[in-house]
Amino acid sequence: MSTTAEALSTAAIIPNNDELKRVFDQFDVNKDGNISMKELRDVLKAMGSNYSEEELKRVMEDVDRDKDGHINFDEFSSFWSASSETGDAASELKEAFDLYDENKNGLISATELHQVLNRLGMTCSVDDCVRMIKSVDSDNDGNVDFEEFKKMMSASSASCNGDGSNP
Repeated sequence: MSTTAEALSTAAIIPNNDELKRVFDQFDVNKDGNISMKELRDVLKAMGSNYSEEELKRVMEDVDRDKDGHINFDEFSSFWSASSETGDAASELKEAFDLYDENKNGLISATELHQVLNRLGMTCSVDDCVRMIKSVDSDNDGNVDFEEFKKMMSASSASCNGDGSNP
C-alpha cells in the first residue's frame, strides 16, 4: 500500500458519505473545513502511526489537488473513492482491524475499541463500545473477530458520534 493510502486508510473502509464526513471531521480538529499537515500528523500519531515529515509531505502532495497546503472534504472524498476502487480493500480492512486489536490476540474487546476511539477524539463510553460489539458479535464471546469486524465496518450507521451521542 502506498504511504498516502496507508496514512488515510488506517481508520477503515468507509461505506457512505456521512461516515466519510465523520472520519474527515476527526482529522479536522479545529473544524475549519480543512485538514492541515499538523492535524494529519496528530491524528495519525494518536492512531499509533509514526510518519516522517517527508512521508507526510508526500501524503499532502498526493491528496491536496489545489495545492493550498490543506486537504478539504472534496479532496479527501476523491482520495477515498480512488483508494477503494484501486486499493486492496481486504488488506486495508485487516490493517484497520490490527489497529484496534491492540494486544494482537485476533479479537477486539470493548476496552480496546474504547481506547482507540478515545485516542481518535470520539467520546464513546465503554458501554457504547459494548453495545457496538454486541450488535455484531455473532458468536457471543463479547469480542469482535475479523469476520465480525468486516460486518461492523460495512454497517451503514455508526453507534456513536464524535460527541458521544448516538445518531
